[in-house]
Amino acid sequence: MIEIIFQKKQDAWNLYQHLVARLASWQETNSILLNEDRNRVLIPEEFYKNEKLHVLKKSVYDFILKVKRDDWLRAILAESYYYNDSEEQDQILDIIYSVIEGNRKELAPFMDGVGEQGMIQSSINEIINERVSFSFDSFVMFRLKAYTEQLSQWVEIAIDEYKMEQEYQVFLHTLRDFLEGRKPQMSHLYLVIDENMIFYNQQFTEMKRSELFKTIDRKLLVNHPVYVDSGTIAPLLSIAPETIYLYTDDSHQPLVRTIINLFEERVKVSPVSAFYDEKVNFFKEDRENIQ
Repeated sequence: MIEIIFQKKQDAWNLYQHLVARLASWQETNSILLNEDRNRVLIPEEFYKNEKLHVLKKSVYDFILKVKRDDWLRAILAESYYYNDSEEQDQILDIIYSVIEGNRKELAPFMDGVGEQGMIQSSINEIINERVSFSFDSFVMFRLKAYTEQLSQWVEIAIDEYKMEQEYQVFLHTLRDFLEGRKPQMSHLYLVIDENMIFYNQQFTEMKRSELFKTIDRKLLVNHPVYVDSGTIAPLLSIAPETIYLYTDDSHQPLVRTIINLFEERVKVSPVSAFYDEKVNFFKEDRENIQ
């Protein structure tokens, strides 16, 4: 028997359950055992042979990623940054996991080693190939030290992102309150965000920067100077159009997302090419009406 020794009873139980579930087809004649009194998982030598060894290593690897990684991240949040609320922890961990899953490419360059598989697998291969009993906690402390340090770096980055997102939500809430009490100054306008950003009025006439500046409610800049830029958000909030026809080929860029989040159902998004088609049709219909 090879023993994996734990400091915590719960960790021993979790690994035992994890291994039993994944190695169930080989459990009849060579059972994995749990010594609850001594916090030890006992693995028969039979599991160190042929394809069983590969499955054993994969099971320990999955245990680290699917069970322990979450425990370690939450411990870092609580002990190093005093985030003890489970809901806040969930939101911060969601940021980390979204980067790991490739859904936040803008953060990936700041989170070195997101492709963590090799580091953990090589350490597991080494310890299991030695075919000796070992302390899981010592294994983590010494052989996975670089990995746990990496987790601390990820947490720090995720916390910074979480705080920025919280500030962004305050930003949205504050400006939505302003917009809610604002009377629309125009029924609609057209906004093209391409290489440049250009406003057009209802007649498809470009609104120059000087004209836009005159529309800005000065109370907006005085009361919310940190939140508002005078080139885009301030004119849009001050005009408060009933409908914004927004044309862009990149609807995920931050400015576009902010406009959509602020004005919500008032925004109609289309590709840039659609703007020029509609502009041509508008002037064509205008000429026909004159004739």
